[in-house]
Amino acid sequence: MSINQLSFGTHQTLRTDASGMPLEWLNASQVAKLMALEMVQYAYGTIVHHLHGGINARTGIQSEFEIPAIIGTKGYNNHLHKQLARYVPPLNNQTLFKRDQNMCLYCGDVFPKFLLSRDHVTPLSQGGVDTWRNVVTACKRCNNHKADRTPLQANMRLMAIPFAPNYAEYIFLQNKNIIADQMDYLVNHFPKKSPFRKFKA
Repeated sequence: MSINQLSFGTHQTLRTDASGMPLEWLNASQVAKLMALEMVQYAYGTIVHHLHGGINARTGIQSEFEIPAIIGTKGYNNHLHKQLARYVPPLNNQTLFKRDQNMCLYCGDVFPKFLLSRDHVTPLSQGGVDTWRNVVTACKRCNNHKADRTPLQANMRLMAIPFAPNYAEYIFLQNKNIIADQMDYLVNHFPKKSPFRKFKA
């Protein structure tokens, strides 16, 4: 069977393990391969792709896959679950800006990415660290005004408390085209006070 030369859309499939723990985003080709290897334990949600593969030489029938929004793959790894419970995502500006929804946490305005910057709430020069709980998205104007000071020293009020996304929130931040089925699923794995719960369909 061949699954080459297929046409894929922009939607990805959310893969979970057998217990339902969200793990990663897969493209249609990756999901089709897991289906062909009979590694998919369950599948549900909206069909996001229809794939047509190769023609079976013996039967003359063309293989076809309906790719769902969410799949659960066989296997459970208790060690992995413990790792994900303590997981701290890599900190980079792209994910930081998504966490803060492209909003400057000082003035409250939303900006295009090229006008945003990473601000250390407690400046590095004052013992601050480059971690999720000490960084916020700031427009360049506010960042320049704050300079090498804390918000208190600069008389600037933070609009939200910076936080480290958990693994499910990090998965959410990695995908621009999440559909309702997937969002509803991920929300159940967000902390109760997650600001991303408001995106539930």
